[in-house]
This record gives sequence, structure tokens and C-alpha cells, in this order.
Amino acid sequence: MTLLRMAGIGKTFPGVRALDQVDLEVAEGEVHCLLGQNGAGKSTLIKVLAGAHQPDDGEITWRGARTTLPSPVAALRLGIATMYQELDLVPDIPVAENVFLGHEPTRFGFTRRRAARDLTRTLMARLGHPEIGPDREVGRLSAAGQQLVSMARALAHDARLIVMDEPTAALAADEVDNLFRIVGELTKDGVAVLYISHRLEEIRRIGNRVTVLKDGRTVAANLPAETPTADLVDLMSGRKVETVFPHREASTVDTTREVLTVTGLSRKGEFSDVGFHVHAGEILGIAGLVGAGRSEILETVFGARKPDTGHVAVDGKPVRPGSVVAAVKAGIGLAPEERKAQALLLDLPVAHNVTLSSLPAYSRAGFLDRARELTDSKATLERLDLRPADPRRLVAEFSGGNQQKAVVARWLVRGCKVLLLDEPTRGVDVGARAELYRVIHELAAAGVAVVLVSSEVAEVLGLADRVLVLRDGEVIADRRADELTESAVLDMVMAGRVVTEAADTDTPEVVPEEAP
Repeated sequence: MTLLRMAGIGKTFPGVRALDQVDLEVAEGEVHCLLGQNGAGKSTLIKVLAGAHQPDDGEITWRGARTTLPSPVAALRLGIATMYQELDLVPDIPVAENVFLGHEPTRFGFTRRRAARDLTRTLMARLGHPEIGPDREVGRLSAAGQQLVSMARALAHDARLIVMDEPTAALAADEVDNLFRIVGELTKDGVAVLYISHRLEEIRRIGNRVTVLKDGRTVAANLPAETPTADLVDLMSGRKVETVFPHREASTVDTTREVLTVTGLSRKGEFSDVGFHVHAGEILGIAGLVGAGRSEILETVFGARKPDTGHVAVDGKPVRPGSVVAAVKAGIGLAPEERKAQALLLDLPVAHNVTLSSLPAYSRAGFLDRARELTDSKATLERLDLRPADPRRLVAEFSGGNQQKAVVARWLVRGCKVLLLDEPTRGVDVGARAELYRVIHELAAAGVAVVLVSSEVAEVLGLADRVLVLRDGEVIADRRADELTESAVLDMVMAGRVVTEAADTDTPEVVPEEAP
């Protein structure tokens, strides 16, 4: 039975037609996947569905009856709950208060706190995580734990349709498995899920049907989840896009020039005695589970964290530890995982964000040369295929993938010697990934030393010349990427078994790690 039907939905913002005659149909108890490149209109569509935006055209039908969604409260009352990629939880209050925020159980006008806690325990048990108690502070939970709280809040509203926007973006493999288990149990109870993800392998694993958006229009509806990846990519992009990592014509590594040198770097409780080097034109990939210390190492190299021991050098010159200013002056740039919180000024134009680390170069007698700033930033944005490549638009108005491109653009303008990339393709669609991969190769070809962290082992192996494998904050292997397989890396990071190159064979040999 059809639960939701959106027909001919249109939405226009000043200068932009975000949605143009979009159609979407979701049945009870199904996982319906919504695909599209960044900027295709997915975010606007789910905000219309959540009551955050009002459509200019079209109609919405819920359980066969035409309806309107004038506000998020109205959507929730109808049974539509949205879990945004950036979870809208209050970190400083307990789980139970987040779950029932705005619709607290009451009696005679008084909030029934005990009832809220009891109901929260029931909901968390239903989600398979009774250990997340109602009195725990949400801000102290992991990303997966916070996501479960958001899901419990949806169930507390007796939601019949849950919209999940990139729900696995910050989850480890075992946490993804648990999420999919929960989704399966919800759909058995008749709950529908509108699932948005750039990870196409997840679509086949969890989805029933697929709708594809491009440039604010529906280009395909109700496709089977088994639709080949190449066909989905063609629909999303309107052009053939390589679904594998781009080929590098030749190695760009200059082994005579060591650009980045990290020696004996340690931070108590995060990582210990980490050392590596990166040559000019080399791409070093760092693989490891969430919590292994990957991001912390990059932030320490960038000066955002101060090491307890060890040092960093660029072109043989020491960089003052714990100083971002010193790192940037030395030629180090960082594109962090949490781009909104750590890298971007959302309420400023893209141009200001792109030139933020290069302001002295755009100053004349103490005044900002805005014309040159706009020219340089626009050229860089066009190189990265940011859509639209308008440097005057606010960063907040762009999709997540385009925001990531803006961060990378900052360091292209700066002309850094070392570029640290932490989950550079998180929340980025297939077409945009291809562009980012191309840019990474171009930077390496220009002599930049690139350090890449990614939760996707295939991405690390597909891009890197050499791979550093982390486990529990320690480097357990340093190998050429072509000596490793995805299964071998996973074996190392999960089981702690060190891979060595096997003699007379194309398959790496796994050797048990010696007991400490």
C-alpha cells in the first residue's frame, strides 16, 4: 500500500530552481532509496517532506488523502520523522529529554519525567541498545549512539516514515550492520524508510526501490535496488563516470625530496610513537578503524593538537608543535572530517572561505582586493566543478559535497606543500568523488605531499602510493599500496595480524602479531 506520494513538487529560491516537477512514491514497510549528486535537490525535497520548506507547486498525498505540511511539528504529528546527516540533538541534556523534547509526557500539566525515562528504556531496548540509559548525556555518546537516540525520538512520535540522510557516514562497519538490522526490524513492523546515501553498495544491501534526482528533477523512479551501478551513475550524472579510481599515468613520487617528516609523535590516550615520512608527489593513505587515532594524528601534524612527544618537519625544517599558524606558514593544509564545525564559516560567501588562509596575498594597503579574491576563487571552484561556481553565494547554501570542495579549494589557492585529507569524500556523490580523485592526483603530480585518511579501505588502496595501517593508536604496518588487498588491511586493523609480502605469490601472507 502506498504510504506517501509527492507529485509535481516544485521549489524556487532566489535565483535557483531547486525542485522542478519532482515525483516520489514510498510504500509501507519498504526502504526507498533516494539518489542524486550533490545539488540534485535531495536535501530540499526532504525539507519539504519534513515541513521545513513549503513547496511552490505540486501536491502531497499521505495514505491516500491529500495533505499539507506547514511545519516540522505537523510532519511529526502525521508520522513523518527526519534524521538529518547533521543530527539535531541537544548535546548537554540527557537521552530521555532529547527523545521527548517538545512532546514530553504530562499529567495535570506536569512533566512525567519517570514515564519519559521508562519509555526511553523501552525504545532503546527495541533498538537493541539497552545499555544507553535515559540519564546519559547525549554529547558523551559516540556518533552511532547519538544516531540511535535520534531514531528513538522518531519512534517516540510513532513515525510511519523515517527519513535517513546519510546515516552511515560516521559509522564503523559493525555499527552499520546494527543500523541495517534495526531498519529491517522496523520495516517488518510496517514502518517505511526513505534512505539517502552516496554509498551505492548500501542500496543493494538494504533497499527495495530507487528514485534518482538530477538538477532538481526526477530522472528515474521506482527502479529495483539491483539496478547496475553504472546505470545509476549515468542517471545521476547525465554522463559516463568512471566508477573505479582514476588511473595515474606514472608515479609522481620524488624520492630525493622528503617533504613531510613525522617522528615519535605521541598523545596520551590517543596514539603513541607514530612516525612516517611523505615524499614530494606521494600520496600516503592511513587505514584503521574509527578510534584508532587517524584524525587525531592529522590534527596534531596540523598543530590543532599539541603532542606530548615527537616533532613534525616540512622540507627538513621543524614546525612549532601545537600551532596551526606555524603549520600553515610551513605549508601544511588540512581538510578536516567535520567540515561544517572545523573548516567553514557557513554564513560567509564561498570566496571568503576559499581565501581565508591566504588573506595577506589579497590585501593592498590593509584593504581586501575583492575583485582578485572573486576571480581566483571562481577559477578554483570551476576547476573543482563546484555547482554553481558562484563565489558570492553563502557556503551554507551549498550541499555537503560542494562544501567539501570549498575546503579543498582553500588549500589549492594557498599552494600548500602538504595536504592532509580527513575523510575527503564523506557525503560526496559519485561524480564529485571522481573530480576530487582527479584533483588529488593533480596535486601529487605538482609535487604536493598528500596524506589521506578514509574509512573506506578501497579508497585508501585505490588512491595511495603507500599505506600506513593503524591499530589502537599504533602503526602496525607501512606498505606499498600495490602489496596490499582490502581483506588483508581489514585483517590487520581488526585482528592485529601483520601482513608481509609473500614470496613467489601475488597474495599477501598474514603473519600473527607477536604477543606483547
